[in-house]
Amino acid sequence: MDILFLLIPFSVVLVLFIIAGLWWAVDRGQFDNVDGEGERVLRND
Repeated sequence: MDILFLLIPFSVVLVLFIIAGLWWAVDRGQFDNVDGEGERVLRND
């Protein structure tokens, strides 16, 4: 039971880091053109 006092705060912090990372990626435009990178690989420059 004592381990829950350690694991629950760690899991909350981990979720906050994941949400912050996703927010950062969306804010920087990482997901603006997801089809463009797939098409870029197929184009012969």
